[in-house]
Amino acid sequence: MTQRLAMYLEKILALLAAALVAIGAGIGLTWLALNPAPQLADTGADATASAPAQASASPDKGSARQQIEALIASTPDYARYFARLRETFTDDYEAALNDFAARLAETNQEQSVDYYLSETVRRIRTSHGALAAKAEPEPIARVFEKQLQVLQAVAREDKRMCVAFLYGATNLDFQRFAASRRPIVSDMALAGLEAIVSGQAKKIERDAPTEADFRLLEEALAARGLNKVEIDALLDGKMPNPPLEDARMCDAGQTYFEVLKTLPEPARTKVYGLALELMARS
Repeated sequence: MTQRLAMYLEKILALLAAALVAIGAGIGLTWLALNPAPQLADTGADATASAPAQASASPDKGSARQQIEALIASTPDYARYFARLRETFTDDYEAALNDFAARLAETNQEQSVDYYLSETVRRIRTSHGALAAKAEPEPIARVFEKQLQVLQAVAREDKRMCVAFLYGATNLDFQRFAASRRPIVSDMALAGLEAIVSGQAKKIERDAPTEADFRLLEEALAARGLNKVEIDALLDGKMPNPPLEDARMCDAGQTYFEVLKTLPEPARTKVYGLALELMARS
């Protein structure tokens, strides 16, 4: 493998993994410490949903599980993800809910429903995520289509958070965003789960993308108006000094996802499949 191809693979992972990793990642990263929290638009959802709620008395484990299940059921957008998980990976569903219940019984601190979704997605990604790379092309493409929709929504809220999200740096602000955009966040989570289900059933083996595949990507980015500085920042991590402004980098990242959809088969699915496989190992 050439050095150029190795760098491509690293950046493909970093950029394509960002959205799926973001929903299942922890908080309090360096990015949050170095940047002030942006103000998100009020969309009618509870922007404080990521703050744990203190119960009046510690429940036993059974009561704690009922409490968590009631919270999930009261959030229909997320309830459909958990219902599909219970149907397809029953043992994983039970393990996640039991662990959440044990923690609630021990700490008497109920987490937000957004946390329960993000942590469950993280668990499924690390335990079964590699199966998504073996899915049929349509469910694989849907994963990245939903990622792009979330990135576009983040971009409308705050360009700085868009860049952080693009590179996988998540924080409390993104959790607040998730609370205000639950339909598209749950769509993204469900797309990932359906790709895993498809991969488990189909078990399609694919070759890794070649250097020629990545040349196609670079040429397509240039055809969409990205200059060499922007392409290098996306594909090689060569951030200029001074760095690109947030709005410009955010727009370039969206173009990147849009261009990937236009790559011819099988190059597109090979790139997508590699990203899904590597995400499962991260």
